[in-house]
Amino acid sequence: MANTKSAEKRIRANARRAARNKMYRSRVKTAIKKAEQLIFAGKASDQAVREAMSTLDRAAVKGIIHKNNAARRKSRLAKKLAKIAGVS
Repeated sequence: MANTKSAEKRIRANARRAARNKMYRSRVKTAIKKAEQLIFAGKASDQAVREAMSTLDRAAVKGIIHKNNAARRKSRLAKKLAKIAGVS
C-alpha cells in the first residue's frame, strides 16, 4: 500500500510500463514463433525472419529486452534458417 502521492503515481506509471512491455514481448515471441514454424515447415521464408529480427531490434531499442538478448535470438534464428536452407 502506497503511503505518499508520489508512490501512488509510481505504481500507476509502473503498471503502464509493464503493460507496454508485455505487449512488445508478446509481439517478439509471436514473430519468432511464426518464423520458426515457417522454417521447420520447409517454407524457409526470409521475409518472416527479417520481420522477427526487426521486431527484436525494436524491442531492444526501446529497452524492453537487452541488446545482447536480441542479438542472441537473432543469431539463433539465422542459424536455424541457414541450416534448413542447406547453407550450413
